[in-house]
Formats: sequence, structure tokens, C-alpha cells
Amino acid sequence: MAIRGTARVDGVTKNLVKRLNPGDIAVIDHGELDDLAAHSLAEKRIKAVINASPSLSDRYPNGGPFILVSSGILLLDNVGKDIMMNILDGDNIEITGDRVVCKNRVVASGRILDLKQINEEMESLKSNMHSLIHDFVCNTLEYARNEMELVSGDCQIPDIKNCIAGKHVLIVVRGQDFRNDLKAIRHYIDEVKPVLIGVDGGADTLKELGYSPDIIIGDMDSVSDSTLTCGAELIAHAYRDGRSPALVRISSLGLEAIQFIAPGTSEDIAMLLAHEKGAELIVLVGAHSNIFDFLDKGRKGMASTFLVRLRVGSKLVDAKGVSRLYKSRVKACQLAQITLAALIPAIMIMLLSTPARGIIRLLYLQFRLYLGI
Repeated sequence: MAIRGTARVDGVTKNLVKRLNPGDIAVIDHGELDDLAAHSLAEKRIKAVINASPSLSDRYPNGGPFILVSSGILLLDNVGKDIMMNILDGDNIEITGDRVVCKNRVVASGRILDLKQINEEMESLKSNMHSLIHDFVCNTLEYARNEMELVSGDCQIPDIKNCIAGKHVLIVVRGQDFRNDLKAIRHYIDEVKPVLIGVDGGADTLKELGYSPDIIIGDMDSVSDSTLTCGAELIAHAYRDGRSPALVRISSLGLEAIQFIAPGTSEDIAMLLAHEKGAELIVLVGAHSNIFDFLDKGRKGMASTFLVRLRVGSKLVDAKGVSRLYKSRVKACQLAQITLAALIPAIMIMLLSTPARGIIRLLYLQFRLYLGI
């Protein structure tokens, strides 16, 4: 059966997601498709994904392809890089079998991945995990020596306008299930009113849920222009040599930002900033905290995250997965009890009210006449 739709083309999946509409066909170039990208694509209710690169990893069992296909989205895999030039954004295309047709000609072909194939290939890679974990730990320890400044006090913490001392700080990172986790702690946000720090695209999600980030920190490669201009304090993550792609983008919007020169990831320096500025408690949503998170991001180790978490210590509360911790289920008997409890006051009022008693008596008499009693 042929699948037809409007092609949306972008080599950067997180940019493409912002332009997708239900029924579109996403054309991406995303090797080793990660969970976060797959969830973002699936949420857009698209018909299909055409990937120029292999979606399945040959190193570890990445879950992105499984998420897409189990969501009912067709995945045409490894069609080759030329498709990114052979199809223009907005073209009407058709997927027939394993071929892609655009303007009445076949422009690419690949392999349609189904759940059976995905499960088999993921299962075969589980035997690699022992050596992969060994290499990951060795890399983490090696890089930790070079990033020791994160815990030794040699890292220069910039001065900021927002007052953090003695307050709760909520740091939002684009990670697996981070939206659901953020929604699960909305009562905490509304009641405690913590200082809100959005790490790159995490700031967009805060805005989507009706909150204004106090600080936006990161490389600024996945946050929208509208969020950058919302009035939040901007902190640009810079490399050791002073280069900062984030600062270039911010300057192009006519905005000002503070530079934070430090190794590691943007979420790491967000935690370090909150800690060094005297936060009473640091709540982290969407953080990358395990080997699969870091492999999905293409990192061979987690040195900076390991060191920063050591430094932050007992102040840190990781809210990752909190949305799956407990889901309330209301039973039928409980609904019946609630309904009965709500009806009791109404019944009492009717029994005590003279007009209501008259209406009830009239209905009773009509009922008797109807039955001929």
C-alpha cells in the first residue's frame, strides 16, 4: 500500500520537529535514532519517517526505531544521503514498498523496518554491552582528570542578576519523558515557585506549559527565538578557548548574554551555577544520567556529569521518571461512593423543603395512577 504525504526535510531532527504537521512524511538524516528524537517525531502524528542514515545502532540497542514503529509510523531506513538533495521541503512524495517516488520518479530506496527486525537486532546487540560499559567507564575516568576544575573550585562562576541563594531551583533539560515529568510536578512549581532554569530547548517546554524561565543556559541550538526574547537572563556556554556558538546566535538577535566558560555539558554547568550561587535545593527534570542517555547523545563518557553530581551532593533531587512513579486509578466502587455522598445533601434539601415535598408527592401520585394502584 502506498503512503502519500508532504515531505518535511531537515538534517537536524530537533529543528524539523518544530515544522511537522499531522500526516506529513519526515525526511531526516539521523544515525542511531535516539529515544528523545523518536518520541518527538511520534508526538507529531506523522505518517512515515525516511532516514538517510541507519536508524539502528551497530553498537548498542538504541530504542528510537522501536518507539517509532510501535507508534504505527512507517520507518524507511538507510536510503542514502542523496535524498536530502533530491527532495525539497514541501514536495508531495509517495512511499511504495521500499521506494520513494517524487515528481513521478524514484529518488531513493531503502529498508522498511518492522518490529520483528528491530527486536532481533536489538537483542543481538545486548551481548556487546559488557565491553561497551567497560570502555564507557574507562573514558569517564580518563576525561575526569581533564575536567577536575568542575569540583576543584578552579572553574570561574559568572555573576548573574537572578538571586538564587536560599531558594529552590528547577532545571529543565530536554531528555526522555521530560514533558511528562515536568507536568507531574506542576503543583510543586505553583506552590514553591522555584527559580526556573531552562537548558536550551527545555526553556521552550517551560513556556509551552505557561511558565516564564528566569534563566536560559546552554549552546542555544535547540531553543526558539521567541523564547530567547522572553526576557529571561541568558547564559551562553563557551568552550575553554572562549569560542561560543551560543553567543553568536544571541548577538544576531540583538540580545546580551553572560558567558560561562567551562567543560562538560550545559546541564552540568546549570547544576554547578545553582549550587555555587547558594540554591537550597536543585530539582532536575529530563537529565541525562545513565549510559544509554549518553550513548544516545554520542558521548563516550560522562565525566563532567559525574563530577558535578559529586559536588552538588545532597542538594540535588532528580525528578527523572517521576511521572511513571504512580498513576492513580479510580475504582467503580469509589466513584459510586463519591456520587452517593454528593447526592445526600441534595436529597436532604429536597426532603426538608415544603415545595420539594409537594413535587415528590405529586410524582408519587402520578406514578400510582399510571400503574393503576
